[in-house]
Amino acid sequence: MKKLQFTRVCLACLILLVLGGCAFGFGSEQKGGEASPASADNELFIYTVWPAFYVKEAVFEQQIGRHLKKKFPELQIKHVHWDNPGRQYKDLIAAGTIPDIIMDDSHFNVQRYIIDNDLQYDMRDLIKKHNFDTSKLDSTMMDRMKSLSKDGAIYGLPFHVGDYLLYYNKDIFDKFGVDYPKNGMTYDEVYELAKKLTRVEGEMTYKGYSQNPGHYMNYNQLSLHPLHPTEDRANMTGDGWKKLVDNLRRFYDIPANQFTTVEDFYKGNIAMAVAGTDRIVKFYENNKNLNFDIASVPMFSDVPNTKYQPNVMSLYISKQSAKKDMAFKVIEYLVSEEMQIELAREGNLGPVQTAAVKEAFGKNLPQLQGKNIEALFYGKYAPATPARNPGLTYILVNTQYAFDPLIFKESKDSVTALRMTEELATKQIKDAKAAKQ
Repeated sequence: MKKLQFTRVCLACLILLVLGGCAFGFGSEQKGGEASPASADNELFIYTVWPAFYVKEAVFEQQIGRHLKKKFPELQIKHVHWDNPGRQYKDLIAAGTIPDIIMDDSHFNVQRYIIDNDLQYDMRDLIKKHNFDTSKLDSTMMDRMKSLSKDGAIYGLPFHVGDYLLYYNKDIFDKFGVDYPKNGMTYDEVYELAKKLTRVEGEMTYKGYSQNPGHYMNYNQLSLHPLHPTEDRANMTGDGWKKLVDNLRRFYDIPANQFTTVEDFYKGNIAMAVAGTDRIVKFYENNKNLNFDIASVPMFSDVPNTKYQPNVMSLYISKQSAKKDMAFKVIEYLVSEEMQIELAREGNLGPVQTAAVKEAFGKNLPQLQGKNIEALFYGKYAPATPARNPGLTYILVNTQYAFDPLIFKESKDSVTALRMTEELATKQIKDAKAAKQ
């Protein structure tokens, strides 16, 4: 009984905290150990979801917060990062604490979190009012933003891109006398390297190549969308999807090269792995003795010089914000060359990739020195997939399902694996429509 009473009291306290905004870190600023109320007029609430590393307040402060304080000394920034549980979209909305600026993934989360929660705001009027030149931003990333709406609405501006690279272990290449990968290699060329480098020596298995199938499919270089553009169903059984699957599964089919996870690259037995740019730092931190370098991702021979679609994290102004002009001025600064240079120094890429930004990349990270940084800027982005017709149901398709479990565990052929993935996604669409009705 006492335990039940205590639980009720705790729950009541939690509800009061949430309704008061304290659960999200609002309400007052700590100055000299004393709480002082922040002015509503000069307070701007920034909510970050992706990139995930802004969950650490110290990282947000280092990369963004301190620069905003310097640029806008009169502005009081409130920052909250998505967390589970307690700081998800639904929690902020339930508490009536709608952010002014949202930083989130533009590929998966805009529809299901921003639009479905009626938080979207078309920024075109603000762009015109503030005479902002969007041509300064990468055109493919801007196309990604424009693809979110059939009527040309711009719900956000690109801020950060999580590109992918080919990581390779120089010691394994040296051990077997194989030349290192180069920027611009085709999948066929990398496949030949993978066959040479996949070996079993005693208890040690050297894997020639590893890649996350979900990332490969989601940001695919053929610009294929898993949902049908005009109908409420999935669309994954065409020749393009089969080409994608066949291309990657041949690496998996090399004897002894069955994929585990690219996160194992730091352990030293994987010769090549495609992973995100942030892994340059993570692999080094996990194993400071790892002798590795980077090259551009493999490319299709008939789609040359083309890397993945940009995995863009963007800045959105909420429809409910009463400080849209203030929010836009902050966003305008965050995507300026000045700010993008500062972010590049910390190892972040964004929509501004001028010579000055490229020169600054990684300057604050000694572990990047000596690496083939040119690989990050090699090639062009694959075009963003076009917008679907208005009113269609959106679901997050688990494209990796075709590989895991259907190919990896159940040895399905490519056509069957894609058909089953499409059928599952179409059923999920029907279930989602029924739930709404």
